[in-house]
Amino acid sequence: MVKRTQSDDAPQADGAPSAYAGDVTPGQAWNKLSEDPAAVLVDVRTRAEWMFVGIPDLSDLTKEPVLIEWQSLPSMALNPAFAEQFTERMAQIGAGFDTPVFFLCRSGARSQSAAMACTATGYKACYNVVGGFEGDLDPHGHRGAVSGWKCHGLAWRQK
Repeated sequence: MVKRTQSDDAPQADGAPSAYAGDVTPGQAWNKLSEDPAAVLVDVRTRAEWMFVGIPDLSDLTKEPVLIEWQSLPSMALNPAFAEQFTERMAQIGAGFDTPVFFLCRSGARSQSAAMACTATGYKACYNVVGGFEGDLDPHGHRGAVSGWKCHGLAWRQK
């Protein structure tokens, strides 16, 4: 893990559970998805990002990423049905509250929010993939070369 929201698995001082399980690199997420048949990748980017930028290709793992928008274009308003859609999809694929779930967005911000929201609904192993799918901007203002899923050379495809 890269960092945790807490120094251990203990609840916060007020007795509330940790905000989410922690941050992982794209490589760590891939390894866990490879090792654990139950582990799930949830891509929370927009439909436009899936269509025009690509999606993680988990076919070598005989898996598909779960695609649920956290925000929607053009307003980037929060998806009010996100938690309900997430819970429905997890039930459809047989994922339980202890299933490791890795959240991915463009750079790691939306996915962190999604991991926190799903932890709040009772899922105990929600991780944020730092750097996201495309990562940070390089000195020329381009994504995909500094950090993220693509930069790590992990499998992806056009949708």
